[in-house]
Amino acid sequence: MDRLKGKVLVTGGAGFIGSHLCESLLEDGYEVICLDNFLTGRRENIEHLLGKPDFTLEERDVCKPFTYEVNFIFHMASPASPASYAEIPIETMMANSLGTANCLELAGKVGARLLLGSTSEVYGDPSVSPQNETYTGNVNPVGPRSCYDEGKRFAEALCKAYERERGTEIVIARIFNTYGPRMRKDDGRVIPNFVTQALAGLPITIYGDGNQTRSFCHVKDMVRGLKLAMFSEEAKGEVINLGNPHEMRIIDLANMVRKMVGSSSELEFEGLPADDPMMRKPDISKAMRILGWAPETGIDDGLKDVIEWFRERS
Repeated sequence: MDRLKGKVLVTGGAGFIGSHLCESLLEDGYEVICLDNFLTGRRENIEHLLGKPDFTLEERDVCKPFTYEVNFIFHMASPASPASYAEIPIETMMANSLGTANCLELAGKVGARLLLGSTSEVYGDPSVSPQNETYTGNVNPVGPRSCYDEGKRFAEALCKAYERERGTEIVIARIFNTYGPRMRKDDGRVIPNFVTQALAGLPITIYGDGNQTRSFCHVKDMVRGLKLAMFSEEAKGEVINLGNPHEMRIIDLANMVRKMVGSSSELEFEGLPADDPMMRKPDISKAMRILGWAPETGIDDGLKDVIEWFRERS
């Protein structure tokens, strides 16, 4: 298969990462079909793409069967923030089960390569750090986050089952915390929470004592990694972590945002949500070895990007 050109289906293409992916693929010369039911995606994310001749928007649910003649499928459709999947847990699980099955059926039918946009949440609250692709995780299968965590774990297992039984060509990308423009104000994830609270002069809400850690990857770096994973022959059949290994405490992030915004917001501490992981740091040695990929955007430059995005819309 010629990896340098073709037609691409992006499910969840109007979402935060999905819309950046659609935009970048168009710039690379691909024809792009964006499939989204706008449950959590937003039309404004892809509004600027609608007039482009190689871009098609299909407003439909990934859980219902579909057929397109495509060469590549990026399956990105799923609520991805705790605030979203707490409200729609069933829809979250269906997108990652029925939706994944529909993508795999299409991939087999038309001979396309499928990239599953999985998540670092498959590792749960890890007992090892950094997390590499061989670590099998520590996940509560019946907790409030299980609709997402177990939904993605099922999606990964289903991809490997199709690969083993039917020879479907798949790649699994485990996406760690990603941030950048087009995040929702009400996303519920830590960076948009901190930035919007600081800009409004509201208390910055920290869950727990703030000593839990996260690693943040700018969306430009993530999109570059996803494309490399899809179009690299060496990535066929692989499970690959994509994220920024620079680990930081949440309380340090809050103080950084407060300083960069020039805010006098106080820090406000609340209880830690159930099953919230205490640490998150990717081992990206496989991505570096197979894809030649590593993030390039530092947290300072990345936060400036996000702060400006929300400041223009506040």
